[in-house]
Amino acid sequence: MLTLDANGLCLAQTLDCGQCFRWQPQPDGSWVGVVEGRAVQAWQEDGRLCLAGLAGPDPAAEPGFWRGYFALDLDYPALLAQMRAAHKGLAACIDGAPGIRVLRQPFFETLITFLISQNNNIPRIKGIVDRLCRGLGQSLDGAGRFYAFPTAGRLAELAEEDLAFLRAGWRSGYILDAARRAAAGRLDEAALRAAPLDRARACLMEVRGVGPKVADCTLLYGLGRWEAYPVDVWMRRAGQALFTRRVKDPAAYLNRKTGGHAGIAQQYIFAWARSAGLTEKTHKNPACD
Repeated sequence: MLTLDANGLCLAQTLDCGQCFRWQPQPDGSWVGVVEGRAVQAWQEDGRLCLAGLAGPDPAAEPGFWRGYFALDLDYPALLAQMRAAHKGLAACIDGAPGIRVLRQPFFETLITFLISQNNNIPRIKGIVDRLCRGLGQSLDGAGRFYAFPTAGRLAELAEEDLAFLRAGWRSGYILDAARRAAAGRLDEAALRAAPLDRARACLMEVRGVGPKVADCTLLYGLGRWEAYPVDVWMRRAGQALFTRRVKDPAAYLNRKTGGHAGIAQQYIFAWARSAGLTEKTHKNPACD
């Protein structure tokens, strides 16, 4: 078993905020998930994050991997203090779910899962992803409980009819196009990490079905580009509620205020918007500028 200083992380807030789809809550309050061929059970005790291996490498042998995955190497208390000082409305969003941490997820898996997420809800997304892994991923335990996410090469050799069992509809074509590009080396992870954000986004948007939101989700969650700022209907409503008309570009504004961490700020705003049930008629917060 591996134990790490949680440094303020809350598993429930982090794993249930819409950024990942392969973690499941358990009756005892723990979470079971699969990350890059590693199945683990995670829980918290006395300010510590505890991880027990269920299949794949023992977490105790890979503290650096899990510290990086849960972003425990970032000084979140200092970052959140900076964000709170930058904007009163953002401070209120953070206070609603201060234990959220933006995970460092596998690039290809993130791209595929957010393609699946389009015009979808979280339970259905999780169902499609689970069927994808069980049908085409490698078994991790030999007992049919845990499966790795399928590789780009495995998916690239398939036709759309081979994915009928997913019940993903038109998203199947998107999955295959992304897989074929990745398998052919046309989606270079290292290059996407290093390229200017606009260029990396444009490269991702060459994939069939990838628009600005899916591209920015992939950049943020799958490539650690903390400056990427995904925008959907919730974020548009939140922007209207949090910022005055002087803020024409919330992403640029928040990157300037937070030292290039607008994407992390976005996660707290998104959680607040969903919990508040924002509508188009939501009144502005007069405390926000």
